[in-house]
Amino acid sequence: MTPTLLQFPRLNAPKIHQLANGLTIIAEQIPVEAVNLSLWLNVGSAIESNDINGIAHFLEHMIFKGTERLASGEFERRIEERGAVTNAATSQDYTHYYITTAPQDFADLAPLQIDVVNNATIADDAFERERLVVLEEIRRSEDSPRRRTFRRAMETAFTQLPYRRPVLGPEAVISQLEPQQMRDFHSSYYQPKSITAVAVGNLPVEELINIITESFTSLNTKNLPSLQPQQTKINPEPVFTEIVRQEFVDPSLQQARMVMVWRVPGLQQLHQTYALDVLAGILGHGRTSRLLRDLREEKGLASHISVSNITNQLQGTFYISLQCPQENLSVVESAIASHIHRIQTEMVTESEIARICRRVANKFIFGNEKPSNRAGLYGYYQSLIGDLEPAFDYPHYIQAQNANDLMQAAQKYLSPDAYGVVVMKPNNK
Repeated sequence: MTPTLLQFPRLNAPKIHQLANGLTIIAEQIPVEAVNLSLWLNVGSAIESNDINGIAHFLEHMIFKGTERLASGEFERRIEERGAVTNAATSQDYTHYYITTAPQDFADLAPLQIDVVNNATIADDAFERERLVVLEEIRRSEDSPRRRTFRRAMETAFTQLPYRRPVLGPEAVISQLEPQQMRDFHSSYYQPKSITAVAVGNLPVEELINIITESFTSLNTKNLPSLQPQQTKINPEPVFTEIVRQEFVDPSLQQARMVMVWRVPGLQQLHQTYALDVLAGILGHGRTSRLLRDLREEKGLASHISVSNITNQLQGTFYISLQCPQENLSVVESAIASHIHRIQTEMVTESEIARICRRVANKFIFGNEKPSNRAGLYGYYQSLIGDLEPAFDYPHYIQAQNANDLMQAAQKYLSPDAYGVVVMKPNNK
């Protein structure tokens, strides 16, 4: 008898430590000759008002432009001379900074990462120089057909929630931001109680915790109160009751692009997301998935199809995107609607569910091999949910979904007659 996922040994055993200043530290020793420090802040573009949209991402750039102890460029120089790596990312719901070092360098380099994140000076001259870099990034984003399509899909998916706005912000807003606005934003939101510090690698847990604790307790205390995240004051938007269609002409395209979106639960309704994750896999993950097999492999109607269940904190989107010849748009949209109807009315086969379970289990196991992957897993769940158990139990929750669960989720959230659709055409035909 083949063992089920529930019989597999637990792969993860991190320790959680809370400081009096509100900082959460997660540490784990694993036998890999590297250590990753990830700083997760539950601060992203969703908490911004419209008049500062993009400031969280702009601040991510400014974090690396120096502190009172580190001149601009000094942090990267000291990281690189030890052969370590650093990077950062900003999303709607979080901002994430990390370094990966050799174990023997961690005690020297981790405090530098903590210093630049918490003590950024945000000097006027550096601000103006980096503004040009961010504006160029916005322009490059506008040059990307994929990003243009995604932005318009999010504007269609949400009419009120901040997820409809781009993380980078609009050029008009970034051009008008003042350095003091960013200093105020940093002081208000970059506080220990908003941060989850995760260290994973080949050092004892106590040593990892002590290095982080000493670095944070030596920081200058910020007395400004934390601002309340905007998204906690806004309710999720209701599901679509009709087809909401947006069409655009984009002469840069060689093929038409189409996105179909449904409003679905987010992280605040975590247990309602698992069935949708499985449905996304059944419809669009791998050559044997339903949409790829039907529309690409067998009928040749589309050249590219992907399906995702995008889980934001407050509300998510079930997202189907594709590329196809313009003359195939209507038949492809009808075919996808037919597939949605089918999963509402016919039980998914056990073999399809088993395929998704294997993919999820393998991805989870492979993702546990690197310190950076584990640190990312812990930081994401602790920062956005405040609980690590869903991170460990994700494969089990997926495996627990049965055909009836999937049918009910499709009936509740995925209507073949009510969704948002964005069409990008290469010409006016």
